[in-house]
Amino acid sequence: MDILPHLKELSRRTPSKILFVVLDGVGGLPREPGGPTELAAARTPNLDALARKANLGRLTMVYPGFAPGSGPGHLSLFGYDPLIYEVGRGVLSALGLGVDLGPDDVAVRGNFATLNPDGTVADRRAGRPSTDENRRVLAKLREHIKEIDGVKVELHTESEHRFVLVLRGAGLGARVHDTDPQKTGVPPLEARPHDESDEASAKTADILNKFSALARQVLADEPKINGVLLRGVSKRPVWPTLGEITGLTPAAIASYPMYRGVASLVGMTPLDVEIGDDPDAPRGKLAAIKNNWSAFDYFYLHFKKTDSTGEDGNFDEKVHKIELFDELLPELLALEPDVIAITGDHSTPSVMKAHSWHPVPFLLYGPYLRNDAATRFTEDEAAKGALGDLHGTNVLPLLLAHAGKLQKFGA
Repeated sequence: MDILPHLKELSRRTPSKILFVVLDGVGGLPREPGGPTELAAARTPNLDALARKANLGRLTMVYPGFAPGSGPGHLSLFGYDPLIYEVGRGVLSALGLGVDLGPDDVAVRGNFATLNPDGTVADRRAGRPSTDENRRVLAKLREHIKEIDGVKVELHTESEHRFVLVLRGAGLGARVHDTDPQKTGVPPLEARPHDESDEASAKTADILNKFSALARQVLADEPKINGVLLRGVSKRPVWPTLGEITGLTPAAIASYPMYRGVASLVGMTPLDVEIGDDPDAPRGKLAAIKNNWSAFDYFYLHFKKTDSTGEDGNFDEKVHKIELFDELLPELLALEPDVIAITGDHSTPSVMKAHSWHPVPFLLYGPYLRNDAATRFTEDEAAKGALGDLHGTNVLPLLLAHAGKLQKFGA
């Protein structure tokens, strides 16, 4: 169900402030049967204290059994049903980098990868190179690949192993399958149109296959970064913004381009963040919120490393990243938001090294709460919570209601 038209009718402006924290991929699983998840293993006195005063529940972002990507997961949390509002990762990453996309342009998210001599994938992320190394290798590709079959090729560094490929030319489609096989030991997939009769998407697929082959030639002498995996082929959609729908003045505090991109797509203002030595930039993000607290009434605050440590299969490091957020929480609460919510956009269990379909714990603190049996921000405790099991698109109306920003529905 598309809730956005109803929210547009019911929303009203108020001075109350909402702080919405997304700990990317925070949901997990036990490392061994009967053991704790990463959240349960973490020492989180501040989250525990907040949970005892809050209401908890569990979120499913898309549909039971569907493991959401970060784009669909975030769109769900922002109120946009991802089964209705579809967009590829390429557009989100491009927008997050500030790339201007025209209606005919196609954007693609790329991973640098390590390929074995037989052409199979050895490492889908090429050992997570530094962003400076990304820039060096991308400059090498940019020098050799400027155009393919009359279509202009643009390459942009995102971060670490990630880059963005933009195709600018006439007659391009975006209904193209990924080339990332999502596992090692097998060769990259060929780009193929979803429908063989779609000539525009077939043209794009052919260009992407030629780009992948050229990239392998150019990078043949590189020790680790010797291949590319492509996914999220997409064009920019035109959607109503959160401001148009709800009257909110929303801001986004995120350091990774993809998350700045999805926030920009729904009309949030991405705030500048001083990154420093840590790409997740917790202190820089806190400073950005403090410096802009009076200018906005909705703050989306994103932390990435709870996800990437899960994807790396590093249970202990994911626990550590959760604990680092817990140390920051008192300073966020000191801002005295009227409503604060904490959740993830999906689960990334370390034992799976991948996004999963498991529900994500959701914490909501504000006025007008009911009694709640949960005492910690964990998966098991969230199952006891007063909010019950919800869809991700339920989050936005709950935040608005607790902030006094929704009028009564019906007579």
